[in-house]
Amino acid sequence: MFEGQPQSEIEALMKANPEFKQLYQQHKKLNKKCMDAELGVLPISDGTLGQMKREKLLAKQRLLRMYENRPN
Repeated sequence: MFEGQPQSEIEALMKANPEFKQLYQQHKKLNKKCMDAELGVLPISDGTLGQMKREKLLAKQRLLRMYENRPN
């Protein structure tokens, strides 16, 4: 998600902000579940998959907002 950003900045933000870290881990977990579901490894309904994708998107939007508003 933060491919263009230095990993050191992301790690520093995770250390400094527990909410960012928790949200980052939640997004990562949701991303894996969505990928597994799309590959057929995780059997879930389309409705559940849609809900997980919405949650993942909301987490990503919050993470990006937190990253952009971080103290420099």
